[in-house]
Parts: sequence; C-alpha cells; structure tokens
Amino acid sequence: MSTPPSRPLWQGRTLAVIGIVLFAFSLRTAVASLSPVLGFIEAGFTVPSAVIGLIGTAPPACYAVFGILTPQLERRFGLERLALAAMAVAVVGMTWRGLASDATTLLLSTAVIFAAVGVGNILLPPLVKKYFPDRIGLMTTIYSTTLAVATFLPPLVAVPVADAAGWRVSLGLWAVFALVAMIPWVVILVRRRSDDPDADIEAASPRAFGRLWRLPLSWALVVGFTAAGVLAYTSFAWMPAILVDIAGVTPAAAGALLSLFAAMGLPSSLLVPVLVVRYNATRALFGVAVVAGLLGIAGLLFAPQAVPWLWIVLLGTASLMFPLTLVLLGLRTRSHETAVALSAFVQSIGYAIVALFPFGIGLIHGWTDSWTLPLILVGVVIAAASPAGIVAARPHTVEDDWERRHGAW
Repeated sequence: MSTPPSRPLWQGRTLAVIGIVLFAFSLRTAVASLSPVLGFIEAGFTVPSAVIGLIGTAPPACYAVFGILTPQLERRFGLERLALAAMAVAVVGMTWRGLASDATTLLLSTAVIFAAVGVGNILLPPLVKKYFPDRIGLMTTIYSTTLAVATFLPPLVAVPVADAAGWRVSLGLWAVFALVAMIPWVVILVRRRSDDPDADIEAASPRAFGRLWRLPLSWALVVGFTAAGVLAYTSFAWMPAILVDIAGVTPAAAGALLSLFAAMGLPSSLLVPVLVVRYNATRALFGVAVVAGLLGIAGLLFAPQAVPWLWIVLLGTASLMFPLTLVLLGLRTRSHETAVALSAFVQSIGYAIVALFPFGIGLIHGWTDSWTLPLILVGVVIAAASPAGIVAARPHTVEDDWERRHGAW
C-alpha cells in the first residue's frame, strides 16, 4: 500500500477537522445523556421497565440495521450530505426527547437518535479516509478520544443540570452541540457546490459491500470489532452484578470498577491509532488485547476476590480492539468510497452479533444460576480475535485481497 505524502493537519482542511470532532462528540453524547436522568424522568411520568430495557438494548440493534442501509444512502446523497443529514436527524430526535410527554414518545425519539447515530458511526472512518489519507492515525486518535470523552461528560453534567433546570433541559441541551456540528459540513458543501457542482457525487460501487463477504480481511475486522463490542456491552449490562455476586464487592464499589473499565478506553484511544500507523503494531496490539482479556476473564473465574480492580483493568485493556479496528477501517481500503462499504460491513455485522449478548448472557445466568458459563463465553469471543489479528495485521487492502483472489476490483 502506498501512503499519501503528509501535509500539516490544518492545511486546507480546518473545517474538516472541526466537523469530524463535533460530529463524533455529538454522536456519543446523544446516546450517553439519557440514562443518568431516567430517575428524574420517572418522577414526571411512568417509564415501564420494558421500555427501559428496550432503550438499553436497542443501540447495537439500531446500529446494525442502519449500518446496512448507510452505503445505499451514501451512494444517493454523498458522504458529506449524509453526515449533515445524520446530524439534522439527531437534532430533531434530541429535541423531541427533551419534550417527551410519555414513555412512548421517549422511546420513539430515542429510536430516532439511535438511527442517526447508527449512520454516523459508519461515516466517521470514511470521512477520515477522504480528508486525511495522510493522517489516518492522528485523526482516528482525535475522533476516538472525542468519543471516549463524550461518553464520560454527560453523566458528569446531566444530573447537576437536571437538578438546576429540569431533565428536559438536561436532555435537550445536547441538541445544541449537534446543531453546531452541522455548520462545518454546510460550509464545506456550499464551497464545493460553488467550485464544482458535481464534486460531491462520489460513491462506492454497489457491488463493493457484497464483495466484502468473500474476503478474509473484512471478516477479520468483523471479529475484532465484535470482540470489543461484546466485551463493552456485556460489561456495561452485567459487570456490576457479576462483581457483587462473585467478587464480594459492594454495589458502590462495583459501579466504581465499571467506571474504571470505561476509563481504560481513553488511553487506548490516544495511543492505539498512532502505534498502528507509525510502528505497524497491529499484530502486537491484537496480542496484548487477547492476552489481557483472557487474563481478566481467568481472574474473575478463578480468583475473583483477590484483586478485582486488576481483572477490570485487564478487561479494559482488551477494549483497545475498538480503536484498533476503527483505524484499520481506513488503512485497509484504498478510497473513502470503499471505506464506507467496509465500515458498514464491519459495524453492521458486528453490532448485530453484539446485540444478542447482553440478553443472552442474562438468559444463561438465569438458567445456570452462575456466572461461569457467561464469562467463558465472553472469553471465547475474545480468543477468536487472535487469528483475526494475524489476518488484519498484513499490510494489504480489501481491494488487494479481492484482486489477488478474483481479479480487478
């Protein structure tokens, strides 16, 4: 693979930097801002536990569905227009959610938000590929770190704002950031339209998505993404209960340990993309993630009460497969058009599998009255990333993979 010559990050693409950062920030805050204020909402109207359960489990399912639809939408509207549309839909959804009058409107408005986020998740890697082909590692570091920060920020400010101004303001204020995130893309589209009316009509071949089903590299990325997603969503759904039951910690301590797990995503987001691009450390990072994850699972299985914080740190380290896969979505494609197809392929399949795990883990625990089998299942998923890492580490693109096996891309 040839690497485009590097130029300063801001040179001729300041709006793209700002647009990608604000886009990433708005995608994550749109999701993370609800759960901290559910108690305030329930004081205003009844929210059945079934609705809360749907809100908790719907994100990966929505991401999978709209991940599949995104390449078709991108072919019709173009990358920047679709990013702008995703933010507009997010603004509508977040505003509507802040005005919700009952559980039904709360659920429907949240589903609209998840649809926008599902599209946006797919678009971030190809946006980086298009505007920063020479700075994929740096820009992936920037936007994946933004995602991590945007996960922490809403829980910190949502409750104080709800106390001071009410839960509607606490939920609705995040729509302002999504609205601001639209501005850079509007300016980019207006400038491009004035320079070249047809410049934004670029899209991948509709056959690209179908071809990815036949390539080991695309499936290797699916496995890495799925392993990270299973670990994250299972941990957020069940880790506090697991720690209380088998490690003997208090609920408060279990919550703090879950926060520690989430915090491990920040250094991973900062370091992993740079290590991949500068030092070609893909194979080593997959190895670190798999070994750390299996050691964390083994610790919870065989010595849960010894040093539970260490087992959580190890599991949090295994989550580095998330930013690792994100940066590879850009590096393992030749063009941003193919990056759209690959991003949609990896994330839609990955999230479809991930969506089964929180519910499935709960069922298995209910049947066995034990956390042993659920933990072993998560360990098997983590272990599957080891051979996937060997395939993904080879410095080739999906186009190379196809041409070697089937002829011209």
